[in-house]
Amino acid sequence: MRDAIERRVRQGAGAEPADLVIRNVRLFDLVTGDLLPTDIAICGDCVVGILDSYEGVREIDGQGRIAVPGFIDTHLHVESSLITPFEFDRCVLPYGVTTAICDPHEMANVLGGDAFGYFLECATRTVMDLRVNLSSCVPATPFETSGAVLDADALMHYRSHPKVIGLAEFMNFPGVLSCQPDCIDKLVAFAGEHIDGHAPLLRGHKLNGYLSAGILTDHEATLADEALEKIRKGITILIREGSVCKDLAALAPLLTPETSQFFAFCTDDRNPLEIAHEGHIDFLIRKAIALGVAPLAAYRAASLSAARAFGLRDRGQIAPGQRADIVLLDDLETCQVAQVFSAGRLVDEALFAARETIDPQGYGTMRLAAPITAEDLIIAAPGENRPVIGIVPGQIITDFLRFDLPVQGGAVQPDPARDIAKICVIARHGKNDNIGRGFVKGFGLSTGALASSVGHDSHNLCVVGMNDSDMALAVARLAELGGGFVAVREGHVVAELSLPLAGLMSDRPFEVVRADLEKLRAAVGAMGGTLEEPFLQLAFLPLPVIPHLKITDLGMIDVDTMTLVS
Repeated sequence: MRDAIERRVRQGAGAEPADLVIRNVRLFDLVTGDLLPTDIAICGDCVVGILDSYEGVREIDGQGRIAVPGFIDTHLHVESSLITPFEFDRCVLPYGVTTAICDPHEMANVLGGDAFGYFLECATRTVMDLRVNLSSCVPATPFETSGAVLDADALMHYRSHPKVIGLAEFMNFPGVLSCQPDCIDKLVAFAGEHIDGHAPLLRGHKLNGYLSAGILTDHEATLADEALEKIRKGITILIREGSVCKDLAALAPLLTPETSQFFAFCTDDRNPLEIAHEGHIDFLIRKAIALGVAPLAAYRAASLSAARAFGLRDRGQIAPGQRADIVLLDDLETCQVAQVFSAGRLVDEALFAARETIDPQGYGTMRLAAPITAEDLIIAAPGENRPVIGIVPGQIITDFLRFDLPVQGGAVQPDPARDIAKICVIARHGKNDNIGRGFVKGFGLSTGALASSVGHDSHNLCVVGMNDSDMALAVARLAELGGGFVAVREGHVVAELSLPLAGLMSDRPFEVVRADLEKLRAAVGAMGGTLEEPFLQLAFLPLPVIPHLKITDLGMIDVDTMTLVS
């Protein structure tokens, strides 16, 4: 370290040539918003000079492009990209995301602490700086069957790893507010360190109590007045725009140069198909500016404010002594990324090819107690006043609806005329044979069935459809694949995506996953589906920490009261 610092000092002072000089760029100053002509001098992985001219051992012509700090995704689940951390690295880094803070709680709910070991090993080898927040709620609630249970002692085993930032989203806010011992144990273990929040619609006294536990961020604000109350109470709001949850339009009016230190960006869950169509954090910047956000505020939220919120003091600004994460843009307002430098290295295929990788983990996690038949999915009950989950497009918050549904042969039926399908969640961790049964409105299906082994957060099998036989076939095909997405129509599998790694991730390149997602989207559209991301929307319906009505393998859950609905 001594030699490295001495070299940085000499190169920054111009006493010797810099390792790398990016010439002829305009630096977007995150202090004033000015565009400043400059060279950028880099020593190893560190910026050592700006706002001056430099000589370099190696020089790159920036061609007048605009230089901004590398983007930071402050909260995401790599598993929700449906690809391994190495493929995520290769997929996302070219869009300018040089730092990503992930929570592996999807895989942890299946594999337990082994998921942390896998992600931390990957994080030491990715080109981007992949950081890990340790999953705080495995399982999220007692109203679901998870593949693992992680207590405070299990988390402490990984706390000192250099890639670990702190504790990930504390979803069980009712447990915090009631001072449940296991929740308090985890909060005590990470007291004084970074703790992410997860508090949808929480306000007033309850919000005060929750934040008093040491919570520092929240990515679940969906309303402007909710977000304003939360930043006034001292936390950083992570504005989310994922494949399902899209909060940017609602929160953009709050993001100004004056408030930008209290906001950052995150994707939470974004798959390769949407990344290909829109981008990643660059898309959030572009959309924010199109919604009227000042470029200075948008780029601060994407870098400087994000770094400060998570204690990453070595990045967020292109300045001497900072990590050389640099994005060169062809255009500031549309955030057109031309070149990316990660820790002073030009990002290209050769850089990815030079990585040392490790073998994927998580095969063989589909442990159904028995094959599922159509008869297993029957709901033998009266049809009157049935609880129905109401999908809200662009949100994972759902409505609690009630409908009178048709009954045939003593079994309650879906109602395609009113866009009401059957939904079931089937335990798949080998611990029991639970099946939760209910109904959902909003998929638009007129026929067929969709099934997924991605079911936040315990990741039991989720299947939605218009008849029991297609639903059972979809589940059977999922079991054969070892997990994934399946679309079935009239007794035939019409499209699928294999996700054999914990039932969550593919072991194939992201381009293959993207192509399979295209086929699935087309197949669902042919079945009448109207949702832009039907499988990811399905995956959030078993999440019993998001209001208002959800379903798990135990049955339908009234999230507002945290009770099973009879």
